[in-house]
Amino acid sequence: MLEGQTILVTGASGGIGAAIVRQLAAEGARPIIHYGRDKAGAEALLSEVGGKGWIMQADLSSDQGAFDLWEKSVAAAGRINALVNNAGIRTEISIEATPSDWKSAWQREFQINFFAAADLSKEAIRHFKENGGGRIVNIASRAAQRGYAADAMPYGATKAALVNLTKSIARSFGADGVTAIAIAPGWVRTDMAEEFIATHGKAAAVADIPIGEMAAPNEVAELVAFVLRPGQASLNGATLDVNGGSYIR
Repeated sequence: MLEGQTILVTGASGGIGAAIVRQLAAEGARPIIHYGRDKAGAEALLSEVGGKGWIMQADLSSDQGAFDLWEKSVAAAGRINALVNNAGIRTEISIEATPSDWKSAWQREFQINFFAAADLSKEAIRHFKENGGGRIVNIASRAAQRGYAADAMPYGATKAALVNLTKSIARSFGADGVTAIAIAPGWVRTDMAEEFIATHGKAAAVADIPIGEMAAPNEVAELVAFVLRPGQASLNGATLDVNGGSYIR
């Protein structure tokens, strides 16, 4: 279904990212596995999918990181067919924080969650236009749709910006064969969720999820693979919710 496609996945050594890589590889794609610090995890993941792909290190918290990642990826793989902007962080910062801490938290979160994705999208669009098209999938969040908790407002804001970027790409470059889709999960059973559960308990985590369960990483991964199928071009500009009914629009 994705046979022969080369797909760059950012933040690929983490829970959702690794699940996406496994699913893409299972459907015949060659993943470019981006990691920031976890080289061993990235190498293990590449081995797990049969070595048919690449691992690529880049620091997306730096201004040049995304551009370096794209340049190295094209140098290694040649033609890239799709980009999955999955890398992200969630910072807790109180309104009682000092101005310097407040600004630092917002700037770092926007750099990693949004600016790096925008930079990669810029390079991907240019590459796709020159090579017959391509697809961008942005992993957003339920928080982009409904707002977020008081101590994590930067996260919701970055994900809302990512959804808007998706729509702008879809409207601006669809005629060039470049399509973009956002996927907006609610709670996904990752390390971030496990930390919340350890502190507050599972009941608190799933209290407003009608089905009573978080999404599994593979649920998101299956959806990413589906929207990357060549036959799904008409999903261009869509935001797909994966939240168990906790936010319905």
